[in-house]
Amino acid sequence: MPAAAITAGGQSRRFGQDKALFVIGGQTLLERVAGSLTHFEPRLLVAPAGKYVQDGWQHLPDTRPGAGPLAGLEAALGAAPPGWLAFSAVDLPFLTQAYWTRLTDAVQPDVQAVYGLDASGRRQPLAALYRTAALPTVTALLDAGERRMLALLDALPGVALEWAQLQIFGERLYQNLNTPESAENAVRQRPILSSNEP
Repeated sequence: MPAAAITAGGQSRRFGQDKALFVIGGQTLLERVAGSLTHFEPRLLVAPAGKYVQDGWQHLPDTRPGAGPLAGLEAALGAAPPGWLAFSAVDLPFLTQAYWTRLTDAVQPDVQAVYGLDASGRRQPLAALYRTAALPTVTALLDAGERRMLALLDALPGVALEWAQLQIFGERLYQNLNTPESAENAVRQRPILSSNEP
């Protein structure tokens, strides 16, 4: 069973408010993403100390504040037990438990990342599984000044799941909320399922 981590250390500059606490479907974004990962443990929340409280989640400080989600992944991989880690950004409210189970089912012995492709064929590194053995690669990238998650996928042996295998979990699966407009559009769209639903 993988561990789980949510990175919530961003400053939400484009969003204009703390996006982790934005409410959609009666839950904050943090609660929705956390709900999709409740079947994994331990559960790690990478965020500034004291900023959020989420039942069942262990707070984990970001070891490189301001360095983006790749640094959040570094912190999580370093704290997780050996094996696999389900890693998510806090602004992906339409992920579900069934989605994470599908990624887990695709794990292979010789890979270090399992991730999906969206409808346009773009890789989705912020809703992916990473083997804890990938930590030295993550650290080396960060030490070299690299902050792009896609650079990590370029460096790791991985499995990519095609959109045709994932669209059953919803057309909005990878919709992220980076601006107030994107959040308002998401709220207007119905239905909004619980993150515990397939």
